[in-house]
Amino acid sequence: MHNHEHHDHHVQMGKKLLLGIILNVSFVGVELYYGWKIKSISLQADAWHNLGDVLGLSISWIAFVMASKKPSITYTYGFSKGTILASLANAVLLFIAIIYMAEEAVFRLSNLMEPDSETIMWVAGIGVFINTITALLFVRSKELNNRAAFLHMAADALVSLAVIAGALLMKAGLGSWIDPLLGLGICVVIFIGTWKLFRSSLRLSLDGVPEGIDIVEIAEKIKSINGVADINNMHLWAISTTRNAFTAQIALNSTNLHEQLRVRSEINHLLKSYRVTHTTLETVTELS
Repeated sequence: MHNHEHHDHHVQMGKKLLLGIILNVSFVGVELYYGWKIKSISLQADAWHNLGDVLGLSISWIAFVMASKKPSITYTYGFSKGTILASLANAVLLFIAIIYMAEEAVFRLSNLMEPDSETIMWVAGIGVFINTITALLFVRSKELNNRAAFLHMAADALVSLAVIAGALLMKAGLGSWIDPLLGLGICVVIFIGTWKLFRSSLRLSLDGVPEGIDIVEIAEKIKSINGVADINNMHLWAISTTRNAFTAQIALNSTNLHEQLRVRSEINHLLKSYRVTHTTLETVTELS
């Protein structure tokens, strides 16, 4: 019964992610088109900001799909690490977009032209609606990736509100410089989020210890388990954006098989809190 419910939840989350992707891809296309048509830097920057989170949703959806594929003789860990490579590609694409948008915004600050504020407001208004609807798809989920999706979509709605506010200020006659300046501000927001994504993705791609995990702390906790004398050759790396692998040599104080199985069980239980789903332990006996 539990497995059936877990499967249903997994399928529902996959459908919600796919719906969120479809809604937001459609809007990004509309926003990029009108941003280009009326020469609005803020709309174009907001579109790239939304695209970054669409790619994030896509990576989460890919993770759901890849999780259903079984490992093969060639890919013994399965295909989940593709989510890490997709995250890295996502970050690189966004860096390119940031450079282009920032250059365009600086150019426009010295060559002012006032875009159609009415168009900016209704296009950004659609963005507020789409991002809010997408955020509500994940508002009740406690799963890490889905909570992140909720926060990103909620933040996108707020950025679109800022674009509307900028258009209102331009309509009130406060100056066309507001549009490129707001575009630069959105570029800064994208850069901050993208830098974190790039750093984390690159670290995982190089099989570094995932951020937020203290491997020294893990070693100390394992050594504190009754029956463990020492731990050596310890390695922890990511096999996807949500799952990790762990290997180590464990020196034990006892040759008793039952005692060794107990120690292994305690270590595996400990590692679950660090999202470790693949564990390889080599045990040796260290008698005093």
